[in-house]
Amino acid sequence: MRTTRVTVAALAAAAALTLTACGGEPATSNSVAEVNAPKKTKAATVLDRPFDKPELTLTDTTGKPWNLREQTKGRPTLIYFGYTNCPDVCPLTMSNIAVAKKALPKADQDNLQVVFVTTDPERDTPDSLGKWLKAQDPDFVGLTGDFATIQAGARSLGIGIEAAKKEADGSVVSMHGAQVIAFSPKTDEGYVLYGENTSVDDYTKDLPKIVKGENP
Repeated sequence: MRTTRVTVAALAAAAALTLTACGGEPATSNSVAEVNAPKKTKAATVLDRPFDKPELTLTDTTGKPWNLREQTKGRPTLIYFGYTNCPDVCPLTMSNIAVAKKALPKADQDNLQVVFVTTDPERDTPDSLGKWLKAQDPDFVGLTGDFATIQAGARSLGIGIEAAKKEADGSVVSMHGAQVIAFSPKTDEGYVLYGENTSVDDYTKDLPKIVKGENP
């Protein structure tokens, strides 16, 4: 068994192919791994050219500015772009991470940063985002702000997102890439990617290595 490797350029080029409509089928059946690499044999995709951590300043759940690069420096970090009104993919992803995190030693739990950036800032206010994340894990960081800023930050990590829009039935849908990116505490680079089908067991197995900046 081996971990799939893909390039940053390939991920960025394929971002538009991986948008997910929460509550329904993905926008396309293709995934980054299917387009750019051999069949995966593990949940983790190790990038041969890691992502630089974006200079992204947004608003946290207390209403204060929060700089991603500065406030996660030297710490293992998972980042995910989604929205709180998502009926399935987003809450499941965050729940899986929350459960796996609890299996870590207390010191590693305290050191791991899990950052959720909303793709629906018009509805995800600091207050509503904070209440939603508290039910997942009170230590998760929630960020909201200007959509254009969020979209640019996501694109720098090879993740495509679109502005939320109202459907014919009145529901509001936010299309977004459903990848979780892990940043190394050693280099502060995003070097591992997880797809939406990553399970609790996958995260539980990999997080002890992620917190050390090792390849899963």
